Amino acid sequence: MEAWSYSKANTFKQCPKKYYHLKVAKDVVDRPSAAMAYGTRVHRAAENYIKNDTELETEYEFLRPVLDAFNNIEGEKYCELRLGVAKHKGDYYPTKFFGKDVWYRGVADLLIVNGDKAYLVDYKTGKSIDYADTTQLDLMAGAVFVNFPEVKVIKSALSFVVCNGFIKKEHTVDMYESYLSVFDEVLDRIEVAHDTGVWNAVEGGLCGFCPVTSCEHNRR
Repeated sequence: MEAWSYSKANTFKQCPKKYYHLKVAKDVVDRPSAAMAYGTRVHRAAENYIKNDTELETEYEFLRPVLDAFNNIEGEKYCELRLGVAKHKGDYYPTKFFGKDVWYRGVADLLIVNGDKAYLVDYKTGKSIDYADTTQLDLMAGAVFVNFPEVKVIKSALSFVVCNGFIKKEHTVDMYESYLSVFDEVLDRIEVAHDTGVWNAVEGGLCGFCPVTSCEHNRR
């Protein structure tokens, strides 16, 4: 199976049929919504502010307090850091993001490494912290432990910059394998779908936004 990411695994969880058309057949394009485009601009503004000391435009001035708080944390700062993980016979290894042996790919919005401690932040532009999924933090923490072997403890957070929400977790290196295996059941189901050619549609609230207009459940 080709390399996977949190977003790819999550797409399959939502609907195997949608995953098939977007990731396997690739006969449908999921064009960014206005909310997604806004999120991309916010991420870029945050990256430029911390990485390049670029002044925030008026539209993103609301980011300053939280970004200044992150900037004040001591340590080496990495913005939009691409991390690759290889897996061989149950063991995990660091690899290049586009390496031939890459098994998992993840991008850290902000990683701060200070000796054996690290801080991991994922920016969110949603209007509520309800239904937030912290498994994304688990995956990224696992990838950090693999790629930064000196790190033993990670404090991570989903930072909801629009609604001022903050969800925190703490990760320890002795648990890194469990962090990287949180989607093993989903990955097994993806393999079965590839083997059988069965990609069942799942009807749900997101059907009204789905780009697979040929699906019987599509309400777009």
